[in-house]
Amino acid sequence: MPATGPLAARRIGWTVAALVALAVAVLLSLGVGARAIAPSTVLDAVLHGGGGSDGEVVRELRVPRTLIGLMVGAALALAGTALQGITRNPIADPGILGISQGASVGVVLAIAFAGVHTLTGYVWFAFAGAAVAAVAVYAIASRGRGGATPVKLALGGAAINALLVSVTMAVLTTKAAALDEFRFWQVGSIAGRDAAIVAQIWPFLLAGAVLVLAVARGLDALALGEDVAKGLGRNVAAVRIVGGVGATVLTGAGVAAAGPIAFIGLAVPHIARALVGADHRWVLPLAALIGPVMLLVSDVVGRVVVPPGEVPAGVMTALLGVPFLITLLRRKAVPA
Repeated sequence: MPATGPLAARRIGWTVAALVALAVAVLLSLGVGARAIAPSTVLDAVLHGGGGSDGEVVRELRVPRTLIGLMVGAALALAGTALQGITRNPIADPGILGISQGASVGVVLAIAFAGVHTLTGYVWFAFAGAAVAAVAVYAIASRGRGGATPVKLALGGAAINALLVSVTMAVLTTKAAALDEFRFWQVGSIAGRDAAIVAQIWPFLLAGAVLVLAVARGLDALALGEDVAKGLGRNVAAVRIVGGVGATVLTGAGVAAAGPIAFIGLAVPHIARALVGADHRWVLPLAALIGPVMLLVSDVVGRVVVPPGEVPAGVMTALLGVPFLITLLRRKAVPA
């Protein structure tokens, strides 16, 4: 049934607040850095192509970086929300199925054996690695009695993840020249990305988002248990497959573009549920707004905390986000 009264007002209010926070985060991302740029100059550069040298910095460097942050933050948040719903595991994130590590293997192989040395080249190998890892986990978990249950998915993901870590380390120890280049990608960052990457990944992010949003009602039913979901007429296998494919596409594209950025896929779904309840028709859109806010704010803080250098966004998301999630858990604001 549709929400009415105070619950509907709360959901709308938090969604509006998230939109405002996202607008502020975008403005900060475009204006804050080693070279501070006034909001008026940022708007002039984006809307009218002006602003002189500052405007050029905004258009050429910060706009692509901000767009990547928006897309990757939304992708990882949506993927984490879907995976937690599919596995019914509150600590699931895009790494639980080995997707992130699969992308890492793809990048390592590209650097070490295919002679790929550009971020735009990494995207395709990372995406392919993530997809292969997800298919392998599902194939393992679906064997035997009961099919791909949440426990079997989690155990299969852990096994594949351990295997892929070993493969990554084996390649890096035998191809030492690839280590420095891989380390730059592995740390997780949205710096140094250009508009070409945006053009490459947005179709995958759109497709993944559509798939995940399409199973929102199914995820609500699945949260009540498989038997109840089947009693409500839901095809549990279809929900898991469609949602899993969507989460894989989102994670593969996001990790390919920015590296394995931690915490967003784990924490954002909990924050969204604490604000608007368990209805995935509200949780998924709100997560898609909160994820970019978290990533962009972390990136901005990383630019100014140790000038003139930068702390990668992947490091800052954990440093800033873990204490916040612990606070939520201590206050029991996160649903079990």
